[in-house]
Amino acid sequence: AGGGRLMDKFRKWYYNAAGFNKLGLMRDDTWYEDDDVKEAVRRLPEHLYNERMFRIKRALDLSLKHQILPKDQWVKYEEDEHYLEPYLKEVIRERLEREEWNKK
Repeated sequence: AGGGRLMDKFRKWYYNAAGFNKLGLMRDDTWYEDDDVKEAVRRLPEHLYNERMFRIKRALDLSLKHQILPKDQWVKYEEDEHYLEPYLKEVIRERLEREEWNKK
């Protein structure tokens, strides 16, 4: 049990040290957009896609101005949703299935 708490503290520390949350970004906003990620983003419901684009545009604006959000607006580790992950898993599963099918 003690090791789990230590790992959780490390994850929170690392999450904050990465700095993307200080720009209002979530973890899934920071993924490199390869073909799988692009397809997963394309499949997002409109409201999730719009929220993602808002966060990314705001982060770019803040970055250009060399600013960060006020601390009360930072994305907290506990509030970071992995909104893209289910769509990405489905895209990867379909791609692997297609590749397997094409081998036959």
